Amino acid sequence: MSKEQRTHRLMILGAGVMGVGIASLGVGFGLRVTLVDVDEAKLDHARRKIRQELKLAQLMGALPEGVPRGELVTTVSMEEGAEATAVIEAVTELAEVKAAALAKVSALVRPGTPVVSNTSSIPIDELADSVARPEDFIGTHFMNPPYLIPMVEVIRGRRTGAAAEATLASVLAELGRTALVVMDNPGFVTSRVLHPMINDAIRVVREGTAPPETVDALFEGCLGHRTGPLRTADLIGLDNLADSLRVLHERTGDAGCEPDQLLLDKVHAGHLGRKTGRGFYDYGRNPS
Repeated sequence: MSKEQRTHRLMILGAGVMGVGIASLGVGFGLRVTLVDVDEAKLDHARRKIRQELKLAQLMGALPEGVPRGELVTTVSMEEGAEATAVIEAVTELAEVKAAALAKVSALVRPGTPVVSNTSSIPIDELADSVARPEDFIGTHFMNPPYLIPMVEVIRGRRTGAAAEATLASVLAELGRTALVVMDNPGFVTSRVLHPMINDAIRVVREGTAPPETVDALFEGCLGHRTGPLRTADLIGLDNLADSLRVLHERTGDAGCEPDQLLLDKVHAGHLGRKTGRGFYDYGRNPS
């Protein structure tokens, strides 16, 4: 698709790991992206990180050839992105924080503009209570890093309208992503299956059955997992994983979703995975 054929403009809320990753994807595929965060310093860091991710994505052949990069605007004001054709909220995985951001932005944009929550676990219909027009509200679960994972889990809420779903499908097509639509439940498909499994792997490490390297090697060599559960946890972010597990535990009652104490200890110590340079593995320096 040529630049002239690209019709979408994105507003992304939150300049954390996922917000930056989705912004990099949008810019890399030629879309205009307005990245909003309340913290100017975080936006400064986001601009540098997006430049780094675009260079890496280009080297890895993950961006389309012949498509000029889109414009990136960073701002603390949602109003600067009010003309977006779609909003993607990617703030921290806490329901109350997401609800506040969604309430504000949904009242700002034009009716018919899809407001999308990028969440790993929180039910879409629960968050829909906060938005101005639930029929315009839908969920996604981009995987990290978005420019390398070609598939996106799309969550249709009970009140999601057909127009919002169709527009989101158009946005994802312009981003070169394949959408798979699932129905709404805590954790949807990927997190509901993957995160308790990672929690079990962490428990195995805490109990002394095997170190992280052995657990991951067994999953890679015996089960065909590309990275293993502990390296995957470090990539997700151990704080994000703990938040997601809490959501699952609170909303499903599944005891296997209660975050393992070793995970909580690492979060408390600030060892959050790749983004801080240390998690279940030591990455030598802060990779961000």
